[in-house]
Amino acid sequence: MEGLSVPRRRRTVFRTLFRTLCSAASAVAVLGAAASCSTDTGGGSAGTPSAPTAAATATSAGPVTVELNQFRDNYSNQIIEIQLTNTTVAPLTVLGAELSTPLFAAPIAWPATAGGIVLPPGQTKSLPAPLSAPECNSTGASRGVPGDETGGTTRTTGSAQVTLRLAPPAAAATDPATGPTTAEDPFGVLARNNAEMCLTREAAAVAAFALAPDLEVAADGRTAVVRLLVTPAAAKAGGTGGAGAGELVIDRIDETTLLAESPVAPWPRAVTVRAGGAVAELRLGIRPARCDPHAVAEDKVGTLLPLRITVAGREGVLKIAAGDKLRGQIYDFVTTACGRQ
Repeated sequence: MEGLSVPRRRRTVFRTLFRTLCSAASAVAVLGAAASCSTDTGGGSAGTPSAPTAAATATSAGPVTVELNQFRDNYSNQIIEIQLTNTTVAPLTVLGAELSTPLFAAPIAWPATAGGIVLPPGQTKSLPAPLSAPECNSTGASRGVPGDETGGTTRTTGSAQVTLRLAPPAAAATDPATGPTTAEDPFGVLARNNAEMCLTREAAAVAAFALAPDLEVAADGRTAVVRLLVTPAAAKAGGTGGAGAGELVIDRIDETTLLAESPVAPWPRAVTVRAGGAVAELRLGIRPARCDPHAVAEDKVGTLLPLRITVAGREGVLKIAAGDKLRGQIYDFVTTACGRQ
């Protein structure tokens, strides 16, 4: 080596490095081919090329994965989102989606539009689906306090399965259906809605709740009064229910993202309501809960008054919505009151 010139020495080093790299690449290629043969499950020969790893993963997971969610502006509308993710490398057209769960008496279906909806590769789309009637006697139904709109603490969902109808290839004669596919419910959407809807059903058997359409604003504009109207249902003749039958208790009333309790007019607690009783009016003094610029502009649930109640062995939140007139008055009140602080 010492007798070689510098250029020749460099060429020799480069040749040696090149041979080493080529040998390593060949070894990797052989190992890769061996791995492909050892993991092939299609019964093909060892010489048959296997599908790419990504494609194999997508196939094993199904062409579409499903997750459930619920947007804030759909809480009072009892509409959930069936979120579909296309795991393939080609667009898919979804013509129908139907969710089945023991927490609801009938399938929950997305009302598909003509032509369906296209799922691009690797993308997720949300399909709104109105809830059907709850199954309140289901073993999967939750009888405890449901999670709130931000916490999602109730996780019991039962078995939720989604069946999809996908557009066929051009040469196919019928629409292929995929599923049932297990729907992930990370926020406990089904259990929470089941608990709330069953609670609403039990409460309706005792009394009807509504917010009066007019807001009473104080002279200084800093506080106001919302009136909760309670109309008991007719008592059942010859009722033989046990203790507490035909009654509910408003344990407390929660504040909202928009409305807080006025210190000069505390909200009532532990109010018992009985079927067959007299109509009642609960006066709730309110003040703005927040005064940042986005309080009214981005409000979704601030005018849903949450009643924490106990009825028929259930505990949970009964949300009383403000009508359009009262909602507008509340927004005006919060804007004006915040401007005077």
